[in-house]
Amino acid sequence: MPELRVLAPDDCEQLLRRGTFGRVGMATPHGPEVIPVNYAVVDETIVVGTSPVGVLARYADGAPLVFEVDQVDHEYWQGWSVVARGVGEVVKDPQGAGRPRIRPWADGDRTCELRLTWTELTGRRVGAAWDHEDLLHWRRSAR
Repeated sequence: MPELRVLAPDDCEQLLRRGTFGRVGMATPHGPEVIPVNYAVVDETIVVGTSPVGVLARYADGAPLVFEVDQVDHEYWQGWSVVARGVGEVVKDPQGAGRPRIRPWADGDRTCELRLTWTELTGRRVGAAWDHEDLLHWRRSAR
């Protein structure tokens, strides 16, 4: 049985910064929601391009949020998961020199940004011969 271990904060941040796709979790009047998103990290903030009329714009502003990113290797029974927690901020007219432009994968009007500055960053890994660099099937390069 593979061993479950806690990731060091620096490893959590490194994995989060190199990722491109994750999930935002939050409470809505209709119950819990999990929204898959592509994202970028700026300083200590997760940034997601979103629709001004979507679930994130309607319910995430000022709300407690979780953001999760992971990678799994089914063949070798190993992987990792990182969870960021904080309060969401929806920015209707995002601007800022030096900020990366978030290019959403989904179509439609994505002119707002959801920003989540984490107050807590935790992670876990499972598997014996584990190297988080080897488990990154995707790599984000700095622009």
